[in-house]
Amino acid sequence: MRSSSHTSFGLAAEVDRLKDLLPATGRMRVHITGQPTQSQVMLVTFPWPWRQDWSISLNFPLWLLLPEPQRDLLILRAVCWLQGIQWFRPGWGQGLALVGGLGVLMEATQGDGVGVLVGAGLTLVAARQILQSYRYPGYELQADEAALRVAQRRNYSESEAALHLAAAIQSVADLENRTHLGFLEMLRVQNLEALAGRPVPGVPQAWRTAQMPKPQS
Repeated sequence: MRSSSHTSFGLAAEVDRLKDLLPATGRMRVHITGQPTQSQVMLVTFPWPWRQDWSISLNFPLWLLLPEPQRDLLILRAVCWLQGIQWFRPGWGQGLALVGGLGVLMEATQGDGVGVLVGAGLTLVAARQILQSYRYPGYELQADEAALRVAQRRNYSESEAALHLAAAIQSVADLENRTHLGFLEMLRVQNLEALAGRPVPGVPQAWRTAQMPKPQS
């Protein structure tokens, strides 16, 4: 029992430490939980617009095997990724989703089944386009770079932060017993090493199409 209470205290201290690192918006919205049975070191739930909290679950037995700087950069990167997803920013996808949603409500009140189906279809198409825009490599790269900017306000240099995050990507793959990195992970590592000043090719500009808002401090 005593060992269990000490362990719980240590995990709570780690959660508090991580929250202290976060930008102000992230600190208010992020909900960090422990999930020791999940296979991933960190699992970030997609922030659907009806969810007020941003959910991040950690496999603490694996998470605590990572060096502290790697843990810092991983949590900052996760929150920057979450913070950048904006469902209601101006854009045709969001506009189409709004029109479709309003159409569903109007047609439902009038009892028009066909109109409801059309409106729902528009909403689904728009939601799919929005989701795809946040899965594009450019958005992932910009989330990494946003994390580096926040890390520089947490006493890391840009090169240190970039190397810690690149190492964390590989460390997570090792802890999850994956034999190799995925394509997107390799692209991210390449970009981070280039930002750290290592002699590796930079990522072509063609990958950078998504726009990432500046994180709050």
